[in-house]
Amino acid sequence: MVDINTQNFESILKQKGFLDFDLDPSLDLFSEIEKLKKEKNAIILAHYYQEPDIQDVADFIGDSLGLAQKAAQTDAAIIVFAGVHFMAETAKILNPTKKVLLPDLNAGCSLSDSAPPAIFKTFKDKHPDHLVISYINCSAGMKALSDIICTSSNAQKIVESLPKDQKIIFAPDKNLGAYINKQTGRNMLLWNGTCMVHEIFSLEKITKLKLRHPKAKVLAHPECEDAVLAVADFVGSTTGILKYSKASDCNEFIVATEAGILHQMQKESPSKTFIPAPPNNSCACNDCPYMKFNTLEKLYLCMKYELPEITMDETLRLEAKKPIDRMLKISAKYGL
Repeated sequence: MVDINTQNFESILKQKGFLDFDLDPSLDLFSEIEKLKKEKNAIILAHYYQEPDIQDVADFIGDSLGLAQKAAQTDAAIIVFAGVHFMAETAKILNPTKKVLLPDLNAGCSLSDSAPPAIFKTFKDKHPDHLVISYINCSAGMKALSDIICTSSNAQKIVESLPKDQKIIFAPDKNLGAYINKQTGRNMLLWNGTCMVHEIFSLEKITKLKLRHPKAKVLAHPECEDAVLAVADFVGSTTGILKYSKASDCNEFIVATEAGILHQMQKESPSKTFIPAPPNNSCACNDCPYMKFNTLEKLYLCMKYELPEITMDETLRLEAKKPIDRMLKISAKYGL
């Protein structure tokens, strides 16, 4: 189990003035954060799904693979992870001597929550001849039960690097697993987990949107359901989607992934039009509520007081590190 310094957490923050801290509205948070980075030798890693202000102040913006690689390479004393729990955990797994901070402890992940380690272990034990490949969007406990970690950027290459007769359990995302099965001709055993954002895109609404924008290309993340992937012109990771939109001659795109990526897409291609794919609910947005728990204000306070901090049992960390190291080694081999 991961210890995230929750013991007496509220009292510690109150003593430091964290909870009762009223930010001066005239405070330039961008400037203050830059000062704190220099004073504390800190680096800010942010996922593409973070709010634009956080992306703009981050030292590195990327998807899960890029963030894991950057976390493994940094020489900063403090890593501030503007993302969700499993991302900050991954940074700590790779950097046991560094302080890893997460602006909001409530920034969880529905996909990670769909695979409780204890329940998964029971499932795994029933299939002893299967190797376990886990998507990086999972807890440290799940990583410790895995043989290899993957991301949406490298999942296909990792699966293809294994013998064709190797039996595989793929967890926790069944949509990504099904997509990789289709791309590789494998028959991996899939854990029944999904991302709350990517599973709600409406094929009917995307089809209607496509009728209004006939020249637009549909870009989709492989965590989406198969029906959405079937109508996509390109399926790939957030980094893959970003690169495709930048290189494409097309000027209009319907984007079926978390809306935070549109900020970087617009920055990279200011003359192009990016339309967020509509979800199958009454909300007009497709934001991940967990990713959006982090704000610029929380980021500033997190750096100022160096809380909340991610800590981890060393035995768990070492077990969780093994499959991540295997992923990074395979990714380096294929230049990913």
